[in-house]
Amino acid sequence: MATTLVTGANRGIGLALCRLSKERGDQVIGVCRRSSPELSALGVEVIDDVDVTSDDAVARLGKRVAGKRLDVVILNAGILNDDGVDRIEPELNLDSVREQFEVNALSPLRVARQLVPDLQKGAKIALLTSRMGSIADNGSGGHYGYRMSKAAMNAMGVSLARDLKSRGISVALLHPGYVRTDMTAGAGNVEPADAARGLLARIDGLTVENSGSFWHANGERLPW
Repeated sequence: MATTLVTGANRGIGLALCRLSKERGDQVIGVCRRSSPELSALGVEVIDDVDVTSDDAVARLGKRVAGKRLDVVILNAGILNDDGVDRIEPELNLDSVREQFEVNALSPLRVARQLVPDLQKGAKIALLTSRMGSIADNGSGGHYGYRMSKAAMNAMGVSLARDLKSRGISVALLHPGYVRTDMTAGAGNVEPADAARGLLARIDGLTVENSGSFWHANGERLPW
């Protein structure tokens, strides 16, 4: 039985990942700031009161999972803010851009820094990123905070993959698709359960040989 830890587990894609992982027989640890009735009803281990932007909170998470063999760590927690405008204008909200950097780029690094020392050979780390972090794929501009934070996350993930390869730990950078969640105000074209199935398929296929790759949940290789 694999043990899978998911951050941002109380709703959306994180909740769907917890549900599907539990259904296929994994031992699941759902990590979030505040649990939800839906997460509590799954019967998985829930570790709440974890703000991934807080060093202290993430350190407490490390203590809670110390001694557990984590086979899969899915760093899913993230935000998408309205930066005020989608152009370079004085109204562009740099505080919003900065917040997205903190949550989407620094926080997964913070959690990885805490958990990686205890991971064993064969463990897998999945970073839930976005094709909006692709520089080559940016044909429309705008969304400065989200695009920049996800590009930074991608850079971190590749470095993590290189650093952990000798330990037999693999890393995937995964785009879930345009998923219908609270983050997208319900405007996506993919249901969370369908995204979760694709994401877990990519994680199942992750090895040290393809570690550090950028994939769509549907299996498409994405450009940097």
